[in-house]
Amino acid sequence: MSSVPFQNFKSHFLIAMPSMADPSFAETLTIICEHSPEGALGIVVNRPSTLPMSEIFRQVGIDNHEQSEVSQNAVYSGGPVSQERGFVLNSGESSWDASLEICPGLQLATSTDVLVAMAEGKGPKQALVALGYAGWGAGQLEKEISENAWLTCEAHPSIVFDTPYHLRLSAAASTLGVNISLISDQVGHA
Repeated sequence: MSSVPFQNFKSHFLIAMPSMADPSFAETLTIICEHSPEGALGIVVNRPSTLPMSEIFRQVGIDNHEQSEVSQNAVYSGGPVSQERGFVLNSGESSWDASLEICPGLQLATSTDVLVAMAEGKGPKQALVALGYAGWGAGQLEKEISENAWLTCEAHPSIVFDTPYHLRLSAAASTLGVNISLISDQVGHA
């Protein structure tokens, strides 16, 4: 079995191809937040859950969040791994206790200080909170991309923060000049 050479996809979107059979990733747009030869971590950005932010605030013990502008925002399903862990994709104006810059205008925070700031109306200008993440072992993501399970393109913060969730997948594909709805879900060889 030949191995696929490492290519760093940090700060890229993964656009699920219509043939994606895994229900965890069918019709998803995932941003790769970290990628190394040891593996990759991504957050799905187009699957809102029914859980409101007020429940996250309550679970982490943040009081007085009822007046927060973000209390009723949906929490997203970030992926199938560690669904009890929270991740805050944000516009990165401030650096939070545990944060990682993905690209200019897009940061990943995993500490509660960003949630406290959000509840107080002092958080990032733009944020998407997700529970869980998508993870790949060494070489797994590169192999899936080489097998055409995903299209990749450079991540754009505007797609995460300014585009309605149900249009994010097609918006990312359109940056490549691709109309995702015109791609067949049939796998085969010509």
